Amino acid sequence: MTWLGLDIGGASVKLADGLGWADCVPLRLWQQPEQLTPKLIDMLTAAPNATRLAVTMTGELCDCFRTKADGVRQILAAVERAAAGREARAYLIDGRLATLEHAAELPHLAAASNWHALARFACRFLEGRAGLLIDVGSTTTDIVPLADGRPCARGTDDTERLACGELVYTGVGRTPICAVTRRLPWGGTSCPIAAELFATTADAYVVLGDVPEQPAATWTADGRPLTVEFARQRLARMICADAATFTLSDAWQAAEAVRREQLTHLREAITQVLTRQPVRPECAVTSGAGEFLARELLARLSPAFHAISLTRKLGQCVSICAPAHALAVLAREADSG
Repeated sequence: MTWLGLDIGGASVKLADGLGWADCVPLRLWQQPEQLTPKLIDMLTAAPNATRLAVTMTGELCDCFRTKADGVRQILAAVERAAAGREARAYLIDGRLATLEHAAELPHLAAASNWHALARFACRFLEGRAGLLIDVGSTTTDIVPLADGRPCARGTDDTERLACGELVYTGVGRTPICAVTRRLPWGGTSCPIAAELFATTADAYVVLGDVPEQPAATWTADGRPLTVEFARQRLARMICADAATFTLSDAWQAAEAVRREQLTHLREAITQVLTRQPVRPECAVTSGAGEFLARELLARLSPAFHAISLTRKLGQCVSICAPAHALAVLAREADSG
């Protein structure tokens, strides 16, 4: 039997076969929930052939759904329609792969379960040692303690994980700049910024060269391409300026400030998680679109962590789609075991 893992978020759908192929397609689920089924059909058509599907999700939090339980059930229904007769299972937070029908009866276990699948998969790279999983995505960051070959997180749902520092709502793509900092450097001083969705962290990191330009992107704050030039214009608006007065040097300084603030936020969360661990781990598995940020953070901690990069081990696309890849691997292993 062959498996495809699906990770359905609020801003994108990720698909992987657990063998090295992966794909990530933007979808504004909160605006277009009716597009989920056709998007899944298109992605499955382009993917390697598979006889079974395994799904995990975070998209149930989208405000197009009345409740998270309603979101879970609608997402599962979309997967069932797209599966077109193929067997499909849903990953539950307790590690089970349940039928879609059963998962719909247990929405609290199916909701926001992708971090758990990735954390279980990450344990194999630690070879029995205690460690952390740090997955920095476009929207959120997961910080999961690992010990004795399993996740040992304190929180289970999103709210519990936010409260204990294991989920940080910051990423390298969609996070509004005004959610990262209240001031940016400009003209030799520190300028308060507008509390508006004028720019996101993607603009900072494309200016810094940490993420590639995406000329076809439409998911940016103003819907224009993710390029250095358009990013400069968006960052200018954060201080109520425009491209006529805000230079590329200004944009670079602003982007550096955003990076510093995000690193500070993530360091605080990691410290919060580490204070609960009986023994300080020495290594961490890193993944996600913002893995570069995780590696930089680990190098700055004292003593420094040894980073085990899924990008280096599995490739950048798989690392970006790490929960979907992990789920496909776990499902295949459960099938054969």
